[in-house]
Amino acid sequence: MLATLLPALKELALPLKLQLWDGNEIEIGPTPCVTLVIKDPSLVTRLRQPSLDVLGAAYVEGQIDLLGPVGEVIRIGDVITRALGQDDFPLPSREAHDKTTDAEAISYHYDLSNDFYRLWLDRDMVYSCAYFETGSEDLEQAQQAKLRHLCRKLRLKPGERLLDVGCGWGGLARYAAREFGAKVFGITLSREQLELARERVAEEGLAKQITLELMDYRDLPQDGRFDKVVSVGMFEHVGHANLPLYCQRLFDAVRPGGLVMNHGITARHIDGRPVGHGAGEFINRYVFPHGELPHLVNISSCISDAGLEIVDVESLRLHYARTLEFWSERLEAQLEQAKRMVPERALRIWRLYLAGCAYGFRHNWINLHQILASKPLADGSHELPWSRADLYS
Repeated sequence: MLATLLPALKELALPLKLQLWDGNEIEIGPTPCVTLVIKDPSLVTRLRQPSLDVLGAAYVEGQIDLLGPVGEVIRIGDVITRALGQDDFPLPSREAHDKTTDAEAISYHYDLSNDFYRLWLDRDMVYSCAYFETGSEDLEQAQQAKLRHLCRKLRLKPGERLLDVGCGWGGLARYAAREFGAKVFGITLSREQLELARERVAEEGLAKQITLELMDYRDLPQDGRFDKVVSVGMFEHVGHANLPLYCQRLFDAVRPGGLVMNHGITARHIDGRPVGHGAGEFINRYVFPHGELPHLVNISSCISDAGLEIVDVESLRLHYARTLEFWSERLEAQLEQAKRMVPERALRIWRLYLAGCAYGFRHNWINLHQILASKPLADGSHELPWSRADLYS
């Protein structure tokens, strides 16, 4: 098998070296900067038609080692799978999402280790796309800019009641309370996140303005008690089948005239066709079990059908590519510390995930959109200003 694989690899002239299970080394191209250590000879058969899922799984399960800059590892993997892999990946099956399944999926991803996340996130532990107003900001500046951007889009005012769906470690809730004077009710399904978020709320003296609870979005109040609603990095976990219910819950939670902001990752293709030659399969298996990405058209349709009027849409694809690059760089710089915080298998998953997603967003495999919607007043009007000028004043 190796005899037929090597000529195909060498035609690609990649800066890659193979190290075989018997210790032999083979340079695939000039000045290799990445070494693929094949520990399991049986893997060679699967490498004849590789995918990013096959390569990623082999790395996670310890069948191969990948030595070299992780960003270059991802790039080389993409070139190999595009040249030698198959193109006809099946459409992903739609999954059933109930409260138990969603709670388990959230716990799997977010309850890994607060210390691990703290290692490579910003000081507020904002685990979502940052906002680069000029492109020259560092991670801390860009995450503060994102929190400000969200609050300004929502036209938050002192004393307004803000619902934060999927509040994470509470970075947005604390910012909205501290900088805009909002009264925030946040929900999450992660016990680890909730515990730390509550600690930080107390430390900042914001307990009178912020309430955080362990709650499923399906159990939200439906009496229109909130002036504004924000959901960041949440609807990716809802599932296609439940998107109409999710949007209806947001509609029911906000008062007439109120605003709803949905910020999340969106698919490139309307039909859910996978991109990245197996990258989506890897993420679903190892990173976000039961995660499903709708296209902008699909989520927009559900938002509109729920009775909300979409008033603004902004793509932040390149902003998320830069955010993920920051996260990946920060993790790679602290691998020794990370090894003491999480199992080796988990660290392998996260190294590939952060670098791979940075590459995927950079190359337009997936997108991220902020969708601002208004719940119309009885006469069809809304409370927004005539222009966006106030966002940038």
